[in-house]
Amino acid sequence: MDLRQLRYFVALYEEAHVGRAAERLCLSQPALSQQMRHLQEDLQVELFQRQGRGLSPTLAAHSLYGHARELLRAAERTREALQVFRGQASQTLALGVLQTVNASLVPALLERLQQRQPHWLVQIHELSAAEIERRLLAGSLDIGISYLPPRQAALHGQLLYEDELQLVVAPGHALQAFRKVSLAQAAEQPMLLLGEEFRVRQVWQEQLAREGRRPRLRAELNHIAGILDSLAHTGLASVLPARAQRLHANQQLLWKPISEPPIALQVGLLYRDSQRQQASLALLRALLED
Repeated sequence: MDLRQLRYFVALYEEAHVGRAAERLCLSQPALSQQMRHLQEDLQVELFQRQGRGLSPTLAAHSLYGHARELLRAAERTREALQVFRGQASQTLALGVLQTVNASLVPALLERLQQRQPHWLVQIHELSAAEIERRLLAGSLDIGISYLPPRQAALHGQLLYEDELQLVVAPGHALQAFRKVSLAQAAEQPMLLLGEEFRVRQVWQEQLAREGRRPRLRAELNHIAGILDSLAHTGLASVLPARAQRLHANQQLLWKPISEPPIALQVGLLYRDSQRQQASLALLRALLED
């Protein structure tokens, strides 16, 4: 067992799919499978079982994952400590971001990080809020930019900005002439929504439940850009963060603020260990606030 095999194992554990893990590692699928066979033979345990088109980790894999992450982090800290003596102290910063954050903040953030920390390797992962929190807990992300407050008690957050849910319709929709719509009006519309694992969908359903209502769901998509592309062809409405307007070149879509009541969203920096991430958090906050 060596560090390279552990790095391959962590990627396969997190992706639960040989193809995706191999692509993430820039490795061929046969080479990855061979390394996993060698690791299982060395440890004399089975780590994965086939489940449909993906893989399901065994109990042994769950146990190994925690140890492997610690060993890889220790190896990275050792490498960074030695790089100081070569005059190039590098750091890998793994960020998980929401789809709307990626469109509105990431390009400028990457430019400023390159100016301030040219030796950093910055890894950006576009994920749902739930997946960002899961990976923060697992240690495969350093910091997330996601919705507040976090649903996981072990995570902490710092507010960056506020957003709001808006109703989105195409020209010709029954509500096209309204500058604003009420929650009751929005609730009556047949909807194309994000999947239930997305915080935006959860917030919308929670708001409706307070009024004794349920969404009139007609279709689901797991990507905001796909929803925006589909609205003009379906006649359906959707509920999305106002900042999602920056994801779409179609300026003909109509965005209607929801009133009575408005539905606020808070977006901020999420992290698990404030002491370990203190310097990175301070730098990211300063760059984003600029």
